[in-house]
This record gives sequence, structure tokens and C-alpha cells, in this order.
Amino acid sequence: MYQVLYRKWRPQKFSDVAGQPQVTKTLENELKSGRINHAYLFTGSRGTGKTTCAKILAKAVNCLNLQDGNPCCECENCKGIDDGSILDVVEMDAASNRGIDDIRAVIDEAQFRPSRGKYRVYIIDEVHMLTEPAFNALLKTLEEPPEHVVFVLATTEVHKLPSTILSRCQRFDFNRISPEDIKNRLKFVAENEGASIEDDAAYLIAAIADGAMRDALSLMDRCLGGADTITTEIVRDSAGLARKDYLFELSTACINKNTAKALETLSRLHRESKDMARLCDELLDHFRSLMMIKCTRNPQSHIVMSADEFELAQTQADYLTLGEIVYIMDILQNTYQRMGKGNSNKTELEMALVKLSAPDLEGTNEALTARVCALEKALKSGVTVKETLPETEVKVKEVESKPKPEPKPEPEPAEEKPVERKIEENKAEEKEVFPEPPKMAPVPKSGEIPPIPEQAEQTPDPAPPQPKVNLEEIYNNAKPFRQWPEVVENIKKYSKGIAAAFNNTNAFESGNYLLIDSESEIPFRLLKESSQRANIRTAIQEITGKVYKLGPYKKPEKKEDKKDPLNDLVNDLKISGIDLKVDN
Repeated sequence: MYQVLYRKWRPQKFSDVAGQPQVTKTLENELKSGRINHAYLFTGSRGTGKTTCAKILAKAVNCLNLQDGNPCCECENCKGIDDGSILDVVEMDAASNRGIDDIRAVIDEAQFRPSRGKYRVYIIDEVHMLTEPAFNALLKTLEEPPEHVVFVLATTEVHKLPSTILSRCQRFDFNRISPEDIKNRLKFVAENEGASIEDDAAYLIAAIADGAMRDALSLMDRCLGGADTITTEIVRDSAGLARKDYLFELSTACINKNTAKALETLSRLHRESKDMARLCDELLDHFRSLMMIKCTRNPQSHIVMSADEFELAQTQADYLTLGEIVYIMDILQNTYQRMGKGNSNKTELEMALVKLSAPDLEGTNEALTARVCALEKALKSGVTVKETLPETEVKVKEVESKPKPEPKPEPEPAEEKPVERKIEENKAEEKEVFPEPPKMAPVPKSGEIPPIPEQAEQTPDPAPPQPKVNLEEIYNNAKPFRQWPEVVENIKKYSKGIAAAFNNTNAFESGNYLLIDSESEIPFRLLKESSQRANIRTAIQEITGKVYKLGPYKKPEKKEDKKDPLNDLVNDLKISGIDLKVDN
């Protein structure tokens, strides 16, 4: 019987696990030193290696010939655990065995010593699905199990676990696997299967898998069913994705406000049996790439694109302001969330494309602001671009100056009237359609204003004086906020665009303040917007149960770094020609 790739090539040693060195190295060191914990908790998104590492750990603690913290996979215990002949390792699915009776059976069975190995290992997958009585029944045994028992709990939703369970386990967080690690693993598997895979195809599979190695291997399994050499076209056909040129066509039509072209392209993709929800998600990710190009210094490290596609994406980003990109992403995000709840997915996406290509039909404040700002920009610029973006290739045309020539007879109107746009070569001088909030002023060394004050409603009465806040004390008392990765993940259900802006950031907690540390200004711009700040604060409250005041983080100054104002005064007087003599 054929065995699927993700089962056939499941790692058998910690050294074979890709992308999780923070977990595998620690477990190897614990096994080498003999410091085996009685309860482990593996958390992380799907397909990142939680169950795989749990099975490797179960073999390692029972291995008769442990090799540098890894099971030998050759002794009778390792082989017996692999083929299921040794019953000392029990794997339990808490999604289907979630009641108190199931946990009582585990507790009763744990009292018996292992038959052949040194430890009885219980792997409880999706442990967050257990009922509250089941958690309560497990507590005492989990805290003080028999000396021959090891519990390994795995979950994708750690925030649903009671704190009493969390405090009794040694926790390991599994990260999403990087595209580079997934690509290397796919090429290794393909070579051993007698096939080959192109680098661009491997990166595309990694992007679709979203950091999950199991999903990546499953998709490659489908691709190998059609050909021995996997290309990007095969991957797109197998995954039901639109090719990148179709994504560029759709985005170009939206930029040029060409509603007819956008709907024609969508109809063609629908006839080719492209999944509309997946296409909407891909289009949202495409504009997310434009946002990263617009905002980051090294965007290629944040997006997966070929060199040609990246060049086209850069040109598209030049045609849009940051405000326009975020506005487009919000519409696509709302469309994706509505899919499957009423209208057909195709109708929902058609409505979104009409809104993007004909903003005069959208009555929201954002759309009205875009129209007003576009008019102001046209009036101030005084230049006209007579070329729109071509349909399949994006090119920037030279800007024509607008001195008024002698009146000439106007030509016959074309079928499509291009939208007038000004393209500046110098991005630093470009005025954006959506004016961004002003940059945050630097935090004073000593002051009375919180890092990011709340925006109060305007009233005719003068605002009451703000209470004095010691910023230096706030920053000195700041401690790392361990739950920040869970908060960023939770923000995705409100907006993927906002969550993407908070990737690679850190947070610090100081009393009722949550201070965000970021090299980019995008998170702080989002915090300036009341609607976005409310979503972020709600996402934090859902994870922690607390309401925080949000602000930027600043490293506290060391005492030796502080300047003496008296010395500065003396130096200034000396520069002015005044010599001070100080008597001892």
C-alpha cells in the first residue's frame, strides 16, 4: 500500500527536524544529561512538528543506545515503538477522547509499570479539546505522576488551556517553518523519490503551506502524481491557484480603475475552475507584498517572489500610496470573511473588484477620503500621465509637463479613458493619496505625557489636566511580554494586514502599559488610528484578559550615559571665551 510522503519521510531523530532548533537542541541536551521532565507541552500552528517531536521523545527516553540525545532507531525498543509492538507509548486524540472517563482510564493505566521500556509515555494531541472536568481530573496526576510516566501534551490553541495545566508543564513553542527550510526539505525528499523540483516551485509550495511542513509535503505528493519534474505551473494547477500574471492583471485593472477588465479576468479564472476564496486570499497576499515593498528596507526577505515578479511588483507599488494599499487590503479581507455566508464566492469577489476599480460607488469614509485626496493631488500636481498600466506588463511612463499649448481639435474618445496619475521618480517626494498620520515625536527623557495618549472626544469644555506619568519609571520597570506572539496571531482574525505589520516586533509590559518595540514606523501609525488601536487592544484582551494602554518601547538610559548639565554649561562658557576658576 502506498504511504504518503509526510508519513514516509517523518523525521526519526531530532537532528532531522527542520526549522525548530530552539526545541530540538534543548530536548537533546536534557536527554544527554538525564534531566527528563515529567510533563511537556508542545504548542504551535499545524504541521510544525509537534507530534513528530513527541514521538521522537518517546523513543529517546526508552532507547537502549542513546546517541548524542537522539534515539538510535536500531535497538529493539526503537523498532518496537515504530512498528507498534511495544505498548508503552500511548497516543491519544483529545478531540475524540475528551471526557472525564477517558482521562480516568489514562490515570488508572499509568499506575502500571512499562512492559519493556523504561517509561510509559502518553502523547495527548489537541489537548485543548478536553472538557473542564477532564482537565481537573488530570491535574494531580500531571503534577506528581508515577516516576515511570512522561506526559507530552500538544495543542494548536494554547490560550484555551487552564493556567493550572500550563504551570505543571515544561513548555516548548514551535515556530512556523521558514520558506528556506521547507524548500531544502522538499528538494531532499524529491531527490530520494527519484524526482526533481525547481527552486521557484519549492518556494511557491512553501508560501502556500504557510510554514507547515506537513501541508508542503502533501501538496508535493499531489504534484508528483502528474510529473517527475515539479514546476511552478504544476504547483499552481495542483493547488488550484491563479498564476502570478493573472494576479498582476487583476491588480493592474484595479490600479487603472478598469472595471470591465477586472471582471473579464475574474470570469476567465472562474471558467478555469479557480477557487474564488483562494484567489481572494492570493490577491490579498499580493497587495500585502506591495505593502512590504513600500515600507521595509529589505522586502525580499518578507515575500516569496521570483526576480521578474518582484520587479513588476515594485513598479505597481510605485503607482500606489501606502494608504491606498491598506484600503484595498481591508476590502479584500472583509470580502474573504463574508465568503460562504450568503452570496456565492464569485459574486462577493466581483463586488470587491467593482469597489476597488470604481471607488465612487463605495460610501465609506475611507473611500470618500480617497476621492477627495485624489482630487487635491490632481489639482496640486499640474501634470498628466496619458498611459495607464499595461494589462500584462507593468511599465512606468515618463511624465509630461502641463504648460497649456494652443488649443487643438480633440481626437475621437477611446474605448477606455486612462486615469490621470503623477509618478515621481523620487519616492521621498511623493505625496500620498491617503495622508499618513504624522510621525511619532521622540519620547522625552522626562515628561508628563503617556507614550501614546488616548484620543478623547472633542468637547467645548477644556479637557481636564492629564495625571503626571513618570516615563522613566515605566521604561525601567518594563519586562518582556511573553504572550505577544499569541496576540499577533489573534490579530489575524481582525485584519491580516495589521497582523503582518506587527510581525518581527516585541512587546514589554509595565503595569497597565504594553510597550511595543519595532524598527518600523508602521505599527505606530496603526496605533494612531482609533479603529485599528481598538482591534489591537481587543485582541490583547482576548489573550490576557487585561486592558492595556499601548505605547512605544524605549530602552532606559544607563546612568553613565546621562550628561551632567553643569559640565555642559562650563563647556559652553569656555567656547564663549569665559574662563571659570573653581576654588578647591
